[in-house]
Amino acid sequence: MSNTKGLRAFHNARLKKQQRNAYDLGDARNRAILLHQAGRLAEAQAVCREILERAPRHFDALHLLGVIEYQSGRYQEAHRLLEQALLAEPRSAAACSNHGIVLHELKQYDAALARYDRAIALKPDYAEAYSNLAMTLTELERFAEAVASCDRAIALKPDYPEAHSNRGNALCQQRRFEESIASCERAIALRPGYADALSNRANALTELGRFDEALASYDRALALKPNLAAAWVGRGNVFLNLNRYGEAFAAFQQALAIKPDSLKALAQLAHYFGRHGRMEEAIACYDRVLAVKPNFPAVISNKIFALDLLPQAGFAEHQEARKEWWRRVGANIAANAPIRHANDPDPARRVVLGYVSADFRRHSAATTFWPVLSQHDKTRFEVICYCCSTVRDDITRDFQRVADGWIDAVQLSDEELAARVRADKVDILIDLSGHSGGNRLGVFARKPAPVQVTAWGHATGTGLPRIDYLFSDPVTIPQAMRSLYAEQIYDLPCVIMSALPPIELPRGEPPVLTNGYVTFGVFNRITKISDDALAIWARVLRGVPAARLLMKDGAYDDPVMCDLMRQRFAAHGIAGERIDFLGSSPREQHLAAFGKTDIGLDPFPQNGGVSTWEALHMGVPVVAKLGQSLPSRLSGAILASIGMPEWCAESADDYVTLAVKFAGMPNLLQQLRRELPAKIAAAPSGNAALYTRAVEAAYRTMWERYCRA
Repeated sequence: MSNTKGLRAFHNARLKKQQRNAYDLGDARNRAILLHQAGRLAEAQAVCREILERAPRHFDALHLLGVIEYQSGRYQEAHRLLEQALLAEPRSAAACSNHGIVLHELKQYDAALARYDRAIALKPDYAEAYSNLAMTLTELERFAEAVASCDRAIALKPDYPEAHSNRGNALCQQRRFEESIASCERAIALRPGYADALSNRANALTELGRFDEALASYDRALALKPNLAAAWVGRGNVFLNLNRYGEAFAAFQQALAIKPDSLKALAQLAHYFGRHGRMEEAIACYDRVLAVKPNFPAVISNKIFALDLLPQAGFAEHQEARKEWWRRVGANIAANAPIRHANDPDPARRVVLGYVSADFRRHSAATTFWPVLSQHDKTRFEVICYCCSTVRDDITRDFQRVADGWIDAVQLSDEELAARVRADKVDILIDLSGHSGGNRLGVFARKPAPVQVTAWGHATGTGLPRIDYLFSDPVTIPQAMRSLYAEQIYDLPCVIMSALPPIELPRGEPPVLTNGYVTFGVFNRITKISDDALAIWARVLRGVPAARLLMKDGAYDDPVMCDLMRQRFAAHGIAGERIDFLGSSPREQHLAAFGKTDIGLDPFPQNGGVSTWEALHMGVPVVAKLGQSLPSRLSGAILASIGMPEWCAESADDYVTLAVKFAGMPNLLQQLRRELPAKIAAAPSGNAALYTRAVEAAYRTMWERYCRA
């Protein structure tokens, strides 16, 4: 009996201890939740760890601790804890969704999608999971699905600010900028201090060119949430657009300090390096991004642009990089976009031309295709312009005036724009951007027109087999290099021409006649000033000791950039006092500034194009050098096309020899100042009417070939 009584007492004590432990665990759990809700993360974390010491498989403690680790930026530990939580409770929709968020941060996007799907299967009305799913879909560039997922979340929970903000982000990626702003503002109205929504709103404002508003929105976001890396990236992007390079660099560095693996911050930092001509550093950053996200279209295109400025890269490297865009991005688009055309294959009828560009505005690229668009024979060709820029100016109005159809395409997705091109029955679609900013290569990958051409704006090849032709010339792309291109090369009198300067601009006499010394000019983007070119220019200046150098680019609005350039010349023994700078100016003033120079010095490996034509139009001859890549042969092609091949060197030594020789020939410079405009006008490459007839003959040949096929 006594033994039975003792056993009963033992069991009662054990039961009471278990009950006390259960009660204590529950109390501790509630305390951890309250501490977490109060933002006291370290204390909540400590309580969770105490619980796990007593109950290692305690679901709520594992789950909450995983969430805290995520909020603290320790994603691998959060991943481990949430996996353990789901082993303890596999049917927790909240844990599935939260694990998806962590997997998203770890860039394991497919695994994240699987977790969100599981969460929604467990809880079909789970608005938070739909909103989180949208973030990962946006990262995977499945933008339409992302918007639909946000719409589902909002239908379930109309006052859910995260869903409205995520919707705004996805809409921005779809180029639906006004709708994006509206969604973000709805999120901000629901939660006035919502930093992420303010940042997403600023992204759309930046795309619309509303930089002051964007900057204010980023600043508000960062005042509320100083560690928001995305806002620092966006802020830096605005500063890049405003040529405020020092502030841009500081913003990108801040973003990377907060989030070292931020792909967008790395990509923008690369862009900053590119703006400073630091191409190897830029390419290294792009490669870091692509190692994580190989199919990042803009980064591949930006790397292509940077490679054009890398001295050791030639035809083969350039075209291989372009084909990489096709393999990683374009081929996937094409696989889901079968070719279908309903155009009437009549070789003799009026042909519909569609021009696609982000540069129907005051931009150097516009001067290369304005002569053609303004000179088209409208009895034989109908011209539709698809404008992909938010900027509207007097040049835009000129293009609108000469076009038969004008489509504001900036807020159309690639799929929507391709559908519009098909609906317009465009026969020949012409890309005017290549891999430069604002390009719509995703449209061309869908092949919405029977014939597709790339030309003028960045006419260096795209790597897209679905673009049939590339306009060029025999100097720019030698016959031996043509097999490297995805497109068939079609020769014109010159790869590019440029619009005539205003006829009222006086050309005057070469300044050497009054100054008593020669002034060389470099009116190219600072990104084109390679170390190799600068070293050669220093040799030229040493060879003509009294000469001066005038450099002009918008980057020189920043005194820091002027000082850096002087330092680069000083490293080659050239005193800074011999270098003068001019910054940005309206085109008429820009052209008039050529009057301050006697001879242009062409950069390499990326030559001038428009700047070479502008110098020649203003009576200023240019010394150039033929290189081993397309961008390094543009000026040579231009000079050859107007009968001045003697101004183009084959080697660096010849370049120096030519520049020094011509600097000692003031009478020749005076003669050229007077004769160059007429010389250009007589050449098919410099005469807009003659050049346009050659382009139209090319279009007619292309169309007839298609009709026969």
